[in-house]
Amino acid sequence: MKHATLATIDALEPLRTQILAIDGLAERKPGLFAKGGRAYLHFHEDPAGLYADVRAGDDWDRYRVSTVAERRVLLRALKQGSVPQASDESSGAPGGIP
Repeated sequence: MKHATLATIDALEPLRTQILAIDGLAERKPGLFAKGGRAYLHFHEDPAGLYADVRAGDDWDRYRVSTVAERRVLLRALKQGSVPQASDESSGAPGGIP
């Protein structure tokens, strides 16, 4: 699965704006977000659709973001902190979306 093209990133502008409104996230490059100075979220595209990869400790959780409803799921998870952080793993805190 390839990283999203600049044209695809541009088409995701409304979603990117909503992501930037979440405290602690910064867009380093178009479509590449960091949290606490570490890569945190980026986008992929393939024939099956658009996806966002979100850091979950040392791994990445993949969220489909092709539809408005799917984008809402991602935003909700980011806002609620449902995406586990590296510090969550050491504390045993639950998180992530199956």
